[in-house]
Amino acid sequence: MRGLKTIAVLMATAAALPAAAQDVVITNARVVIGDGSDPIDGGTVVIRGGRVVSAGRGGAVPAGARTIDAGGRWVTPGIVAGFTRMGVVEVDGVRDTDDSSAANSVFNAALDLAPAVNPKASPIAINRAEGITRAVVAPDARGSIFAGQGAVIDLGADMNAVTKPRAFQFMEWGETGAQRAGGSRAAAMAMLKNALFEAQAYRRNPSSFDDRGKDALLTRADAAALVPVLSGQMPLLVHVERASDILNLIELKREFAALKPVLVGATEGWTVAREIAAAGIPVIASALADLPISFEQLAATQSNIGRLRAAGVTVGIGSINDDEARQARLVKQYAGNLVALGKIPGAAGLSWGQAFAAISSLPAEAIGMGAEIGSLRPGRHGDVVIWDGDPLEIGSAATSVFVDGVEQPLVNRQTRLRDRYLDPKEGTLPKAYQY
Repeated sequence: MRGLKTIAVLMATAAALPAAAQDVVITNARVVIGDGSDPIDGGTVVIRGGRVVSAGRGGAVPAGARTIDAGGRWVTPGIVAGFTRMGVVEVDGVRDTDDSSAANSVFNAALDLAPAVNPKASPIAINRAEGITRAVVAPDARGSIFAGQGAVIDLGADMNAVTKPRAFQFMEWGETGAQRAGGSRAAAMAMLKNALFEAQAYRRNPSSFDDRGKDALLTRADAAALVPVLSGQMPLLVHVERASDILNLIELKREFAALKPVLVGATEGWTVAREIAAAGIPVIASALADLPISFEQLAATQSNIGRLRAAGVTVGIGSINDDEARQARLVKQYAGNLVALGKIPGAAGLSWGQAFAAISSLPAEAIGMGAEIGSLRPGRHGDVVIWDGDPLEIGSAATSVFVDGVEQPLVNRQTRLRDRYLDPKEGTLPKAYQY
């Protein structure tokens, strides 16, 4: 019995670990690097030890590598979902399955989302089958303007989902930030400055920091969590929509020069695009925010991303307040819409290469991980997708997905349900009882 138990434990442990990366060579491909450049026909992608060695025409083939003939099909880097809550929310209506926020906690900035990520959450497998290989996962602010520390995850079929824990701090600004701070934008600014001043005090002398527990505006743990934000070691992702709120953040950066803010949403960003570009602040924008659904989005237009890019802003696509716990896969469609938008007189869209970069390398660059993920440049993680058509066309599908050089299953709950009910005849047992 003891031996059987040992074998069971070893099997469970093996199942939890990621599969070993293969050396993979994909030939005869229409290669997309993901850096904004045009596709390369007749290209080759080489992955060795879970990393990209080369992509483009030519490339040395490692001995013994698995070779895949793409047959002229599109081969791209895996898509990076620029803003999600994937893996921390299963069912919105069931609070026990939602770890995105902690309204009753005394902690805010100190909350670390990484331990809450569930690699077996059903949206992960669904989005993996759609070519999403990495995702920026953010907490949701409830008790403060600060939501906590988000993570970057991979969507591989194993239990080691977190690529980078504590990858950024997330904060609400504008209307939502005003609500979280007590009811006005003035209160939000006072709360933000006070928090940064207290974090400065903690950084100077941690042992003398007066932690007043639940009665404090900033606990010791929250102050410690904001120190890397103050020093610029950790990006500060800020949900902000209104142009005047964006300008206030730019002004704040002049006072706290080391801050590395990243604007999320930024519906009215195009109206102050030159100021954003001059400040060197990247943006993770909502691609389809084209209606004035609130007073802070009166200048909404689908041309926002195109105009931001034309002004020199680094801008990728995210999906805040857009079913971001489940539907990151829609960023492919959004990017394709921006390509089509470029053909409309008076509108500002993106070229095909620019649009794909907006869902691959540019979100990665915005959060400081462009050297690791988001493109097929040498040294990046071996996240590669083979498609049966143009990946920005709504009818195209991923036929093979690799994460860190490991080919991934494309089966998920939706495909199993499809297969179960594709044949309406009952078997020995009713459909509901079949595995």
